[in-house]
Amino acid sequence: MSSLPVPETPRRGNATWSDLRPRLISAAVLIIIAGAAIQAGGLFYGALIIVAMCGMASELATLFGTSVRSWRGVLYIAWMGCAGIAALYGHWNAVPAFVMSAFIFGPPLWAGSAVIAAAGTALLWLRLCTPPGAWSVLFAIGVVVFSDSTAYITGRLVGGPKLAPRISPGKTRSGAMGGLAGALMAGIVVAALSGPADDDVMLRSAVWAVVLGIVAQAGDLAESAMKRALGVKDSGRLLPGHGGLLDRFDALLAVAPVAAALSLAARPGQGFWSVGPEDMWAAVLRLTGQ
Repeated sequence: MSSLPVPETPRRGNATWSDLRPRLISAAVLIIIAGAAIQAGGLFYGALIIVAMCGMASELATLFGTSVRSWRGVLYIAWMGCAGIAALYGHWNAVPAFVMSAFIFGPPLWAGSAVIAAAGTALLWLRLCTPPGAWSVLFAIGVVVFSDSTAYITGRLVGGPKLAPRISPGKTRSGAMGGLAGALMAGIVVAALSGPADDDVMLRSAVWAVVLGIVAQAGDLAESAMKRALGVKDSGRLLPGHGGLLDRFDALLAVAPVAAALSLAARPGQGFWSVGPEDMWAAVLRLTGQ
């Protein structure tokens, strides 16, 4: 496979705004569907997450040369669907088994299955198994959406030096800083709306929002690097202005597992954004049996 750079139409920076309208329309549709599912929870929410997991598995299989109409492609998609169903019905111990056994599909799809399963089951965990429920998902999604939106706008308005030109030529450092500012605002707003919170909790929510904002941008760059190595611009064409599901949810794939891991250290009844150093230390002692 050639290592020469693959031309890519910039998504941020000094490019035109021609793709803004379809991005906004498809984003609005996603917000309505996702908002209804998050609010409803239960089977509706679980079904949406599992469908998304299968959709991303389908895109990943196609990217790595496996037809989704072949028995191997169908089996790979079903593998991800079964991992999601196991998590939805509380069989968490079965999820790693699906991931580990996915080695039969080869290293790239194996690694991809781990990322998709981790993110999908993390989103199920945050909504269905943490006390804040919907607020936990909204915090994670809010950070991702606001980070992406403010980075997009700031990068186009300000421009400037590129963030990682060899990976994603359209992304700028100004856009990255704008994205972190957007993540910070989203985290503070969700934490404030989720219930009474003292200054300490609000400070922690701000810190974790920025941390997740960094994770979100890292996830975005990782997916861009994968596409560049494969010589493709988008993972799919399902979402106008965004590309495929992997293009739209690349940042969430990285953020959701981190948020779910933090929730394991949260105090009873509190969101993962309230976790402090003492909570993390207590969780380590608890997990190690000390």
